[in-house]
Amino acid sequence: MNFRLWTHLFFFQFFSFSAVVVIIFGILIFELNVMTLSEVFTVAFFNIPVYLIIIAFILTLSIVLAIILTVALSSPFEQIRARINWLLLGKYQNEIFRKELQGGNWFDASRQTAKDINRLRDKIVDLSADLQEYTAAPVFVGEDTKEEIIENERNRIARELHDSVSQQLFAATMMISAISEVAEREELSVTNSVKKVEEIIGNAQTEMRALLLHLRPIDLVDQRLDQGIKHLLEELDTKIPMEIHWNLEPVKVDSGIEDHLFRIVQEAISNTMRHAKANKVEIYLTQDKHSIQLKIIDDGQGFDVSTAKQKGNYGLRNMEERVKSLGGILNIISSIGKGTSIDIQIPISRREVNV
Repeated sequence: MNFRLWTHLFFFQFFSFSAVVVIIFGILIFELNVMTLSEVFTVAFFNIPVYLIIIAFILTLSIVLAIILTVALSSPFEQIRARINWLLLGKYQNEIFRKELQGGNWFDASRQTAKDINRLRDKIVDLSADLQEYTAAPVFVGEDTKEEIIENERNRIARELHDSVSQQLFAATMMISAISEVAEREELSVTNSVKKVEEIIGNAQTEMRALLLHLRPIDLVDQRLDQGIKHLLEELDTKIPMEIHWNLEPVKVDSGIEDHLFRIVQEAISNTMRHAKANKVEIYLTQDKHSIQLKIIDDGQGFDVSTAKQKGNYGLRNMEERVKSLGGILNIISSIGKGTSIDIQIPISRREVNV
């Protein structure tokens, strides 16, 4: 039995019955002059004051009726609340929406409420599908799409960074290593300084790889999303000093949405490389009949999520905008010194849903 519902019903009925009794006695005393106010508190029945008998009767009646109504209303009430909770979680395809409301009586409107919730759910499904179609649709600028123009510019910048800055950093690393070897042979006191410079250059290379990750094209031609992510992770695994573990399931989704999810993975890993100082990162991609789930976990230094959002962290804002554009939910859990978990759910919207 729903105790909270019973409490509300009990107090409502108790005060309602009490108000009715007070009104009746008020009429008897002040309008009809059948009795006086003092008699109300002095008249007894079997040596029990009548007013106490009336109060006990009201209490008993309120308790009994509250129990009856609670038992009758609890089942549909809980079913309606469950439907609302599934809507809030974005699980629009849950089996509960296909079932008729169980229970219910002539005195409650729960069946109509359940139908209204199902209609609201259908509207959300349609809006989510519209949003995903709009997000996945190409935007043309002249003869090229906006995405093609951006990708071409990203490729150009990435090539320039790789051919200039990245190569120079690599050359500097080799030179520093050579100097370090000479210094050790000559017993010069530059070893600590050289190691510090090596560390700085190593960090710069990691930063550069993270920036290049932002700029690299979305290469999912003839590949599923899980295959594209796996290819990306295998490539990074040989280039960065961080363990990468993954478990990627094949997912069925439009190519435009795949591109956004791939970009989200790139963004998350780039942020981990640049800011987390993590030793390990894990990536999981799964799908059920309700949604696609993407989870990225690292064991890095963590951060304060609310502070980062207030400061308008570019990486977080970018991921959040992409997830929202797909009608999804982004949940970030992080604490200082305990790493970060990014949990993303993208609803699977269908035009034709039999409910």
